[in-house]
Amino acid sequence: MHWPPPRRPSKLKYLALALLGLTGCGYHVQGHEDLLPKTMHIIYIPAWNNATVKYKLTDSLPQDIAREFIARTRYEVVTKPDNADATLTGTVVRFTANPAIFDPVTSRATVVEVEVAMSVKLIEKGGKVLWENGYLTFKQRYEISTFATTYFDESGPALTRLSREAARSVVSAILSNF
Repeated sequence: MHWPPPRRPSKLKYLALALLGLTGCGYHVQGHEDLLPKTMHIIYIPAWNNATVKYKLTDSLPQDIAREFIARTRYEVVTKPDNADATLTGTVVRFTANPAIFDPVTSRATVVEVEVAMSVKLIEKGGKVLWENGYLTFKQRYEISTFATTYFDESGPALTRLSREAARSVVSAILSNF
């Protein structure tokens, strides 16, 4: 046995180390900090323009983007431009649906890939462009049954998934690029 016995670190030292560990090293996850102008509180999201033949997609995109802003930010989203600090506009510029996988027996498509390209712009009330991306693309796949008796049109749910994915990406891009 050694005399005097070795000293054990006090509980205060452990507490100090734990607090030091909680302070972090200065890094942060991109997209979690809101860098938009502090004067901006209300965003107007009007109906989007559509330069394609697919008509329902431009209905869901503004709604899904509004939901994302409401869920993830402090901004109020309105459907009328009155009192809005900024306006988020968009245009679906391209829509394609192409067969991606074929049944080797029947040579019929079993999977279709949808690709949508859009242009999005966030404009401050005075006309200053706060954020813009002229060509965002998103893809989504869906299956097609090869049997007529079990056919279910999956294109609608695929466009819903695509719209929600696009909304998440647009809001993330706006919040992180400032």
